[in-house]
Amino acid sequence: MNNDPRATPLGAWASASRLPAFSGQDLLVAAHVIREPAYVVRDVQRARYGVAFAGEIQHHEQRNGKPNWPLLAVLPPLYPEWLGERSFCEAHNLRYPYVTGAMANGIATTELVTVMARAGMLGFFGAAGLSLGRIERALDELTRTLGRDGSSWGSNLIHSPNEPQLEAGAVDLYLRRGVRRVSASAFMSMTPSIVRYALSGLRTTPSGSILRHNHVFAKISRPEVARPFLAPAPTDIVATLVEQGHISPQEAQLARHLPVAEDIIVEADSGGHTDNRPLTALLPVMIALRDEMARKHKYQRPIRVGAAGGLGTPSAVAAAFSMGAAFVLTGSVNQAAVESGLSEEGRRMLATAGIADVTMAAAADMFELGVKLQVLKRGTMFGVRANKLYDLYHRYGSLDALPAAERERLEKNVFGMRIDQVWQATTSFWEKREPAELQLAQQDKKHKMALCFRWYLGLSSRWAITGQQQRRADYQIWCGPAMGAFNNWVRGSFLEPPENRTAVQIALNLLEGAAVVTRAQQLRSYGVAVPAAAFDFRPRPLA
Repeated sequence: MNNDPRATPLGAWASASRLPAFSGQDLLVAAHVIREPAYVVRDVQRARYGVAFAGEIQHHEQRNGKPNWPLLAVLPPLYPEWLGERSFCEAHNLRYPYVTGAMANGIATTELVTVMARAGMLGFFGAAGLSLGRIERALDELTRTLGRDGSSWGSNLIHSPNEPQLEAGAVDLYLRRGVRRVSASAFMSMTPSIVRYALSGLRTTPSGSILRHNHVFAKISRPEVARPFLAPAPTDIVATLVEQGHISPQEAQLARHLPVAEDIIVEADSGGHTDNRPLTALLPVMIALRDEMARKHKYQRPIRVGAAGGLGTPSAVAAAFSMGAAFVLTGSVNQAAVESGLSEEGRRMLATAGIADVTMAAAADMFELGVKLQVLKRGTMFGVRANKLYDLYHRYGSLDALPAAERERLEKNVFGMRIDQVWQATTSFWEKREPAELQLAQQDKKHKMALCFRWYLGLSSRWAITGQQQRRADYQIWCGPAMGAFNNWVRGSFLEPPENRTAVQIALNLLEGAAVVTRAQQLRSYGVAVPAAAFDFRPRPLA
C-alpha cells in the first residue's frame, strides 16, 4: 500500500481515551508495542498514516458526532516466540526458535547448555576435540541437571575422517546415554555412524505416523553437502547396519520415508570453519533445495531450515527470519558470554573486536588439505603464525629441509621451544590418541612436519581456553564478523561489560529486538512514516 489518501479503508477505528500515534517520537514508542494488536489508520486531513492501539473497530465514519479514523490494516500481536517456524518449537519442546552452537573443545559448556534449556531454548555441548571420557562426564552433568524436567539439549557430533573410531565411539556413547539431539558438523557425505544415530529408535505410532527418536541437526554451507542429509539414508549403508545388528529391519524400512536430518543449520560467514558465504545468498538456495528434495521424496512432514553465521544484532536475526529461517543459531556472541568455556582474558579480547578484526587461518584438523577457519585477529598473532606454518609446509618436504633462519624463527617466535622438544610432545600425544599417525610419520617426513605444526595449531585454542598468559599472543579464538557487529550494538548498554554478557540475556535481547525490527518494517510497509530509530533496538535487562 502506498501513501494514497484515497486508499479504501477496511472500516474505522475509534477510542474514547486514546489517539493514534503520528509523530516521530510516538511512532518510535509504538514500534516497541509488539504484544498488542496494532491498527494502521489514516489522518485524512493531513494525508498521513499512524498507529493505534486498543479502541474498537467501527463501520461508520463518525459516532456521536466524533470522527473515527479510517482503518487500513490490523496487525496481530507479535511475540519473539513466534518469529520462527512453529513446528520447530513443537518438535523440540522449546519456547523460542533459538539455538546456541556447539563451540568445540567444551567452549560451549554444560553450564551454557543448561541455562539455555531452562530459558526454553536449545543448546549444544561443544564435544568436538574432547575425549570420549570427557564427553561422558559432561553428559553425566547434563542428565543430572536437565534429564528429568523435559528440557531439550544436545551435543556435537563431528565427522572425523582420520579417526573414524572416534566418531563411531561418540555415536555409541550418545545412543547408550540417550542423547536425543546432535549437531552434526564437518560431514562431507554420509557415514555409517551418522546414519546409525539418525535411524536408531524409528517406530510408528498407533495412527501410522513415524516417530523419530533421535534428531540430527546437519550443519552445512554447501548444497552438495546438504543434499545427502535431505535424502533418505543410502541403502547400502542401511543394509550394512542391519547386517551388523546396529539397526533393526523395521528401522531400515521406515528410513525410506524420512530424510537423514529434519533440521538443517545453514552456516554462513561464521567463526571457525566457514566458507564465508553471505547468509542472504546462501539461505534462499538451501530453502529452495529443501523444497526440491521434499517434492522429490514426497515427505509428509516439514524439514526445518535454520540460519547461522553473522547473527550478532536484532536486525540480522530479523532478516534471517524474514527470509524463511525456521530458527536461528548463534555462535561467536555466545563465546563472549560468561557461561562460555573461553578464558576471562579471551572473552575480554572478544569484547573489543570490530567487524574487520577477523582473519582466515590454517586449521589444525584438516591442515594438510589447506582448510582454513575464521579467527580473531585483534590482540593475537595466531592467524599470521598459523598461515606461516602452512606456507612452510607447502614449500618444504620435511623439517630437515627448513632453512636455518626459518627454523630459528619458528623455535623462537612460534613454538617457544626447540623442534625436537615439539616432536617429543607430539609423540606423547599420538601414542595415546592414534599410534598409526606416528608410524606414518616414520615413513613420511612431510607428515612428521605436519604433526609438529598441528601441535601448535591444536594447543593454541586450548591456551585461549585456559588463559595461559605467556601464550596470549598465540590465542586461537574462533570469531566471525558478527562479534564486531554485536559489540557495536551493545556499546553504551548494560551488555557492553563482558561480565554482564549472559547467554540468556544476549538471546532474549536479540529476539526481542528482532521482533521490534520486524514490527517496524511491517508498519513501514503499510505506509507509516516509521523513524529510523525504530530499527535500532537498544539492549535492556529482560525477564
